[in-house]
Amino acid sequence: MRTKDVKYYMNLPYRIVIQKDPYGGFFAEVEELQGCMTQGETYEEAYNNILDAMEGWLEVALERGIAIPEPASESQYSGSFTLRMPRTLHKKLAQHAKKENVSLNQYAIHLLSQREVSL
Repeated sequence: MRTKDVKYYMNLPYRIVIQKDPYGGFFAEVEELQGCMTQGETYEEAYNNILDAMEGWLEVALERGIAIPEPASESQYSGSFTLRMPRTLHKKLAQHAKKENVSLNQYAIHLLSQREVSL
């Protein structure tokens, strides 16, 4: 079994998010590694900085024995889940779906996709 060192973790497909900062430059973070973030004047600088920050974050976590989360793979998500709701809401959604001539499932996906979800 391979030792889980910094190189091991750096090669995993962590989700790096880089956004334009409203105050100038770019903000970058690794979603799975809480607190692993940085910034840069350009997109490229922010990207290079987040890789450095990630390496430092992983080194400290390994030194201190902190559990390091690995990125979730897409295969862990089936694309479906059960949702419970009041009957009155179910009725309203079904009526709107029928009015739009789509399935209730398609209508619910449409409604969910209209909202930006940030967790």
